[in-house]
Amino acid sequence: MSQRPRYTDKNSTQTLRQGLEEYYAVNPTVTDPRELPPEFAKILLAHDVTHIILGCDTDMYDEIKLLPLCFWTSDYKFRDYLRTVKDPTISPAIRVMYDDLIKQHGVLWLYGSILVVLPRLLPELIVMWFKTRGNRKYYPFFDWEPLFDISLLELREKFDLLPFIK
Repeated sequence: MSQRPRYTDKNSTQTLRQGLEEYYAVNPTVTDPRELPPEFAKILLAHDVTHIILGCDTDMYDEIKLLPLCFWTSDYKFRDYLRTVKDPTISPAIRVMYDDLIKQHGVLWLYGSILVVLPRLLPELIVMWFKTRGNRKYYPFFDWEPLFDISLLELREKFDLLPFIK
């Protein structure tokens, strides 16, 4: 079994920049949005940064957990996601994320693992939803660049994200 990336460590002192570099190094099949046109890459890069900030790996459990946790802890909400999916400039980028998963594991693995993971994840999602209710500071989903050279631990403390990282 391989060791989990350092950015997934709740108390990682890596900067967001270092975490993102590690993310691409340990996930060579993930399309690097920095090599794509900026208008197309914006959502992919924000998604990848969210992996780092929330300490989520690329296994199915973390992939499924990522989106609702992002809605509850960032300034990117479900209504923004619906607009993004309909945007003809950005929606093809979302397809790239799914294509990367299928290319890496296959269609059967993708849907089979979702069915296996959901029963285990649902109770955690319910607990996270309750923990995120109320006033909180949301991290910036698209405007994350000013956070690039801040340690992950500092970011997670600033945006009260530590309770959501194992």
